[in-house]
Amino acid sequence: MPSRPSESARRPAAPTWREQAVLPIAFYGRDTRVVARDLIGCVVTTGNGATLAAGRIVEAEAYGGREDPASHAARGPTRRAAIMFGPPGVAYVYLIYGLNHCLNFVTERDGVAGAVLIRSLEPLAGVALMARRRAAGRNSPGALSARELCRGPGNLCRALGIDRRWNGLSLRGPRLRVLARQGPRPPLIATPRQGVRAAAERPWRFLDAASGCVSGARAGAAAPGGRARRRV
Repeated sequence: MPSRPSESARRPAAPTWREQAVLPIAFYGRDTRVVARDLIGCVVTTGNGATLAAGRIVEAEAYGGREDPASHAARGPTRRAAIMFGPPGVAYVYLIYGLNHCLNFVTERDGVAGAVLIRSLEPLAGVALMARRRAAGRNSPGALSARELCRGPGNLCRALGIDRRWNGLSLRGPRLRVLARQGPRPPLIATPRQGVRAAAERPWRFLDAASGCVSGARAGAAAPGGRARRRV
C-alpha cells in the first residue's frame, strides 16, 4: 500500500521573490516616511534574461517637500525637483558631485513633494553582471564581495546600470520594477539620514537591522554624531 505524502509534501511551495507582484502606484502615493519604511524588504529589478539584476532593499531614506530643508524640494518645484511634485511611482535619478547617481522613488499624492532615496540593496540576481559594472572604472584592485556591490546609493546605481536616462521611468516596468516584499517585514532600525546637515536629527533613514549590506555605520553601532538609533 503506497504511503501517504507528508504534510510538508502536500503543502504548496512558498513563492519566490521572482513571483511577487509589482507594487501598485497606490503604494507610493502615501506619506513618504511610511513608504520608506514599507520598502524595506521589497525587491528592485532591472533588465531581463541575461541582463537581469535584482536586489532586496535594506536601506532607504525619506525626503519631504518644502518643510524638509534637506530635500531638493525645499525650494519648490525647481527644474531638478519638479519631478518630486509630480505623480508618484516613478524614478527620480540625479547626479551628485559629478560622480554618483542616486535612485529615488517619487511618493505622496500628485502635487505634494516627496521621494525615498534607495541607499542599499542585498543582491539576489545578476551578481556577476553587477560585479562587472562595479569593476569598470575602479582604481582599487581586488574583487568586491556580494554585500559590497550595492552598498550605498552611488554603488547601487553603478551595479544596476542606472543613470540620468532612467529619470522619470515607471517603477512598474518594463525597464525598472519594484516587487512586493516576500514574507514579513524584517526588523527595522530608524536613524538620522546620512550626509545631510539640515534637519540632520530627523530619524528618516530606515534599515534592515539584520542585513550586512547597509551603508555607513552598522545597525548595532552608534549613530553619526552620537544621535540615537531606535527600532521601529
